[in-house]
This record gives sequence, C-alpha cells and structure tokens, in this order.
Amino acid sequence: MYRYKITFAYDGTNFFGFQIQPHKRTVEQTLKTAVNKIAKNPEPAIPVIGSGRTDAGVHALNQVAHFDIPYKLSNDSMRKALNSLLPLDILVKKAELVDDSFHARYSAHRKTYRYRVDQGEFVNPFKRNYTAHFKYPLDIEKMRQAAQDFIGEHDFTSFVASGSQAKSNVRTVYSITIERDEHDNEVVFDFTGNGFLYNQIRIMVAFLLEVGSNQRPVSDVKRVLAARDRTQARMTAPASGLYLVSVDYGK
Repeated sequence: MYRYKITFAYDGTNFFGFQIQPHKRTVEQTLKTAVNKIAKNPEPAIPVIGSGRTDAGVHALNQVAHFDIPYKLSNDSMRKALNSLLPLDILVKKAELVDDSFHARYSAHRKTYRYRVDQGEFVNPFKRNYTAHFKYPLDIEKMRQAAQDFIGEHDFTSFVASGSQAKSNVRTVYSITIERDEHDNEVVFDFTGNGFLYNQIRIMVAFLLEVGSNQRPVSDVKRVLAARDRTQARMTAPASGLYLVSVDYGK
C-alpha cells in the first residue's frame, strides 16, 4: 500500500460539511468515491482521513487528507486523476507520496483559519455564500485589544457549541490578526492555534463583533473565559465567512 497526502480546496456552499453523513453530500464522501474509483473499487473501501472536520457551508483553501492505495502513481498523475473525477467545487492542489508515519490528523500541530465579514449596507448576492454580513460600524482597535485576551492556552468552554465531542476544551491560540480590507469593504480575521473546538472561531468572531460595535466592553473576554459558561457568549457567526487556510506539519 502507498500513502498519499493531498492538499485541496473546496467551496463548502453545497456540502453538508467534511465528515461523511448518511444520505448527504459531504467532502469526505466525495473524495472517498474518487479515490476508490482510482483503486478499482476494492473491498473494503479505502477511507480518506482528513486533518479535521469543517461544518456545512465552511470553505477550505488548503485542507489536507491522506489515504492508502495499492497502486503507485507519480504525484502529478495522482493529482490529475483525482481532479478528473471530482466535481468543480473541489480541487486537489497537490498530491504527495509520503511515509506511512504521516497522519493527516495526528501529525498536524497548527491550523490557521480566516473569517471574512462584509460591511456593505445590504447583503451582496455575490458574496452571501462567502462572507458574513455586519453593516454596523466597527472599532478595529477595540477588537484587536480584546482578541489579545484569547492568545495563549485557555479553557474555551464558553466558546464551544453544544454537540462538541472533544475530551478537553483546553486549546492554545497562537495569534489573531484583524484587518480592514478597504477595497472589498470587509473586515478579515485570521486565527492560528494548535486546534479549534466545534464552532469556536465562529463564536469568537461573533463575540469580537459585539466588542467592535460597543455591545460589550473590551475586557469582557477575560470574564467570559473564566466563567466557562456557553450562555455568556451568546452568538455564533454564520458558516459562510469561515475558511480553513492552512494545516501546518512542520517542526
């Protein structure tokens, strides 16, 4: 068996998330179908292991997965073979033959996500599936100050949605940047951490938008983190604005 690591992008609009679900179109199932066609539909079917799950409507610029296949192809041939079988809302950007010790999920130690918020007066029909919409004025500096209190290792119980299957809500956030894109009239958040909980980034974004629109004080992050109470962070930003930017396997 030969192990391949693939890096791929997808538009999450018409997927019910990454993970396989019965009778629903998912990224994992779509990739699995293509891989098994290349392998001539063996029994049992070959699984595709992703670096992590994304929810319905969430997008990826550089998601990572691996699979083991009984045929050896060149990296470029594998990339082309997969893309010839995949729908237009998934693109394999790179395929690499890797050592058996590589694992898309367990070998990853850092992930970066981006969240885009459109600030137009009304919802732009061409951006509605790719950004959130928040028309009210935002104080970027207040949001940056508040975001610094998320940096470091914390128990993020207040910022995880019900339904999480994580054994621990402790995560480490390495950096958060918030920039205003004047050209596209957007506010763009980038989050880097060792991993993120179910809906964590979307809850954090909604919280920071409340800070930026003066609905919360800048100091409120510390209080809500300490409370370990999901009801203290009420809102969740929509899935449409969230993108998995990269998965880091370096030292």
